[in-house]
Parts: sequence; C-alpha cells; structure tokens
Amino acid sequence: MLNKPRIGVIGIPGKWSTEVLADRLEERTGFRAVIDMSQVELRLDTQQLMYQGLDLMTLDGLIIKKISETYSPATEDRIHLLSYAERAGVKLFSPTHSVGNLVNRLSGTLALQQGNIPMPKTRITESAEQAFATVREFGSAILKPLYSTKARGMIILTPADSDEVVRDALEKYRHTQSIYYIQQTVELDGRDLGMVFIGGEYLCTYARVGNKDAWNTTINSGGKYELFEPDADLIELGRRAQSCYDLSFTTVDIALTNQGPVVFEVSAFGGFKGALEGCNIDAASAYATYVLQSCGLSEGTQP
Repeated sequence: MLNKPRIGVIGIPGKWSTEVLADRLEERTGFRAVIDMSQVELRLDTQQLMYQGLDLMTLDGLIIKKISETYSPATEDRIHLLSYAERAGVKLFSPTHSVGNLVNRLSGTLALQQGNIPMPKTRITESAEQAFATVREFGSAILKPLYSTKARGMIILTPADSDEVVRDALEKYRHTQSIYYIQQTVELDGRDLGMVFIGGEYLCTYARVGNKDAWNTTINSGGKYELFEPDADLIELGRRAQSCYDLSFTTVDIALTNQGPVVFEVSAFGGFKGALEGCNIDAASAYATYVLQSCGLSEGTQP
C-alpha cells in the first residue's frame, strides 16, 4: 500500500498564514501538523525531535512558515534544532542556513550587498558618536533592530530633531541592540512592493499602500494591499535579490524612488495575505504544490 506524504508546518498555531498552509497540505495529503517550536524537544540520546508525541524526524518534510512570533537571538537556537532533522535527511523549506541568514538583519543585508543589489544607503557601527554623525549626514534616517519584522522597533529621525533628541534615540536603541544599524530614508510615493517567489520562480507582485498618518506602509500601520504589474526589469531585480539566498518561498520588499528601485529586504518566510488580497492568488496553495513536487511526491501518494 502506498503511504501518503507527511509534511509538517512550523508556525504559530491559530495564525491565519500558518493554518491556511496546513489546510492546503491536508487537502492534498490528509495529514496535518502545525508545530510550535517552543514546545519541541530534541532528544539526542534517542535521535528524536519531538512535538506532542510526533517525531519530526519521521516526516517527509518541514515547512518553516514562521519560526517565532518575534525575531531574537533565541530564534537562531530554534533553527539549530531544525537543522538536526535537516542533516538527517528531512527536507526543510526553506533550508535552515538560508533562514538563519535572514533572521538577523545584518547578515541578510550583507548578502544583498555582496549580490550588488541596490539598497538605501546603510551604515553599521558600535560607536555612538559615529552613529550620531551618520544620522546627521543622512538627514532623515531609520534605526532598525537587527531582529524585527513589520517595522517593529524601528525609530525614524529627521533633520527637525534636535541633537538632544537624536542622542536620546540612539541611547534608547542601544538598550536593546548590540550595534547600530542605520539606513537613510528614501522618498516613497506612499507605497512599496512585495514581489513573491516560489522556488526562485516569480509568482506575483502586490503593493502595500500606506495610511497617510503613518511613516511606513506596513499593514500593521493601517496600510492596504493592491495589485501591481511590474515590468521585466523590476521582476529581474526581485529575482536577483532573492537569488542571494536559497529560499523556497519569499517576498522581496522593493521601493520605487526617484533614484530608481531599491530593495529593502528579502523575507525569511514571506506572507500569503498580500498575494491573496492584492493579486487574488492563493500563494499557500501554490507553495503546498511546490513542496510536494520538491519532495518527489504526488498530491496524495509517494513511491
């Protein structure tokens, strides 16, 4: 008798993006497992990676949809646990080395820079004085935490801010950060783009249109999704950016500026809601199909 494939979803139980991906896999295979990494136990003595009685080492694959609610150095510990299963032959989507590079903003930025991807002007230093000088040189600047998503923890500084305000902001930032990551702001037209790729292949692009009362365009700050039709050059920029990593599913954040397009970042995981609401595409379904095909499995049986 042929066995049905078993693919687990690493995510946040109850969250829409996690659950919809598990739904799409269950529709195809009959198997469903949503795995909360805070409850996983690595048993080195028995070579098991356990979650609520399920040994993840016995699965055909694991999709890392969301490894933690918020990013932190502890997130990297979870990646190490998953790499144990990966080294034993369980397929990981995306590979743990790629996810690890992107969880930390600095390592992710360096990969883009080495790939000659256009980015906003960026400086990194441990020196408070160097950071102050950089903020003043940039005029408008954003202090970005090394571990964050959806603009959480970012501090924007403008030429109108006094020296005292800037220094206070730098001090506040350093309470939680080991190094200053400073990026010059770019002029947006009220939107930025999310370009979606599955297995390195282009799927669609949506725009995040900002709330006029917020400085960023994130949905958390009142933004909304709209369809965007990029030209071939812009798609190629997104393709080059995501190719700096080895990602199974990702969203490339791109801004259109008067200096040309720039890449803000490449997501370690990427979301499904922008593709659904902006492009009317079920990216979770497309991703589930890609994962099953990558495992050499048909939708419901395996050799």
